[in-house]
Amino acid sequence: MNKKTEKPSAATEEKKEASKKSTTRPRTKVKITEVPKKRDLSKPLVLYVAAEVNPFSQTGGLGEVASSLPVAVNEIGGAEMAVVTPLYECVAEKYRKDFEFICHINVPVAWRSQYAGLFRYVYRGVTHYFIDNEYYFKREKLYGYFDDAERFAFFTRAVLELMPYMDFKPNILHVNDWHTALVPIYYKLYYMYREEYADIKTIVTIHNIEYQGKYDGNLLEDVFGISGFQYFTLEWGGCVNLLFGSIAYSDMVSTVSETYAEELKTREHACGLQDAINRFSDKLTGIVNGIDTEVYNPATAPALFAHYDAKDPSKKTENKLGLQKMLGLPERADVPMITMVSRLASHKGLDILKSAMPNIIKEDVQFVLLGTGEAEYEGYFADLQNAYPDKARALIMFNKDMSQRLFAAGDIYMMPSRSEPCGLGQMMAMRYGTIPIVRNVGGLNDTVREGEGGNGFIATEYSGESLYAATKRAIDLYADKEKWSALVSRAMNEDFSWSVSARKYIDLYYKLLKK
Repeated sequence: MNKKTEKPSAATEEKKEASKKSTTRPRTKVKITEVPKKRDLSKPLVLYVAAEVNPFSQTGGLGEVASSLPVAVNEIGGAEMAVVTPLYECVAEKYRKDFEFICHINVPVAWRSQYAGLFRYVYRGVTHYFIDNEYYFKREKLYGYFDDAERFAFFTRAVLELMPYMDFKPNILHVNDWHTALVPIYYKLYYMYREEYADIKTIVTIHNIEYQGKYDGNLLEDVFGISGFQYFTLEWGGCVNLLFGSIAYSDMVSTVSETYAEELKTREHACGLQDAINRFSDKLTGIVNGIDTEVYNPATAPALFAHYDAKDPSKKTENKLGLQKMLGLPERADVPMITMVSRLASHKGLDILKSAMPNIIKEDVQFVLLGTGEAEYEGYFADLQNAYPDKARALIMFNKDMSQRLFAAGDIYMMPSRSEPCGLGQMMAMRYGTIPIVRNVGGLNDTVREGEGGNGFIATEYSGESLYAATKRAIDLYADKEKWSALVSRAMNEDFSWSVSARKYIDLYYKLLKK
């Protein structure tokens, strides 16, 4: 390994000074809260470390889980959770104005010493801690910057350095994906033998193994501040792989559905980490995510044109008519509307949807898509709208209110993913009585069933032909109002709340404390 030995430049010194600024509060230090020599292991006290948390910050499913799982666990009891996340620029002032400033410290990031402020805010019964540094987090986006390695090295190190200042003393650190993968690594290397950090267990959840945090070995000492002698414990595939390191260093590994846990042991789904997953398979468990049934509730969601519930879904049709009017589509209650809310990325099955669409659009249907992503797919769906102005709409945007309108207005929900660790869209759609068409992969396989007593339709092969066949079965059944009504009723009465999954996590936390 190469190792940098040169002194920081003048430009670097200016960068260090810029990074010390606080976003909101004066930097008044407080004393470290007194910590017991041994942690109480009779009850899981879980600090959930996440790079995004709805409603403060979100790009995908992780933000939903980080918001709703702690709420469900705290409501059930038997365990207690708090959350820690970066203080991004996007955190709204309506929340920020009520933040409680706790302290500021300097955090080591390799040879750097960076300002970190700590704020506290209670939301829906869960204590949220926000770590502040303008240089790293006062940016337009959450991810996708050249220095993401340094940004999240800072965040994860700051989590551990600031724990003694928090009024929540965890005995479990629960981290998520590569952005927070350094927490169990840093803990085992630098903190576990300190008195105030004793008796803490660690667990990492893999939400999507496609994103692993791969970096050149030169960053190990210069950015992550880890000795080159530890390279062999973090190397996978010829580079530093943070997700692999977290799997190796953590006491337990979870993922977001039972099927995905098995898929990760295979070359097809593990993106090169299948041998590592199999090596540590005794640590691995799969728990399907839930959804926030308070937020996704057709009886109360403020964005809808009309409210309804499983007992009386008759006003669902008003949402279809309202969306048709809003988008300038023919206002027809009898036409099956296919909706889709998705990132426009290849692994979402958009290639087979393109293949199937010429046949689908010839049917008596309407198709409405909401999402952004790869230019190829944004352009394709925009062209589809231009070619079929009375049948198709492409809303190339991300808008949570509009997504709820599509869930409520649709009759059929399109989700043909090539891979889907858990998937939340199919569960949200069913909550609104919109019937999903999915592939039998990951969490889709665990939540959608076709046939007698089923709740959706399944394309068993990854092909346009199989997807069109599943769609045609849905369209044909839609014509039988009695059978379709029974299908909608079954879908709306599925329990996809966090109550079941949260209890499984609580059991997992107790098991972890006994290890």
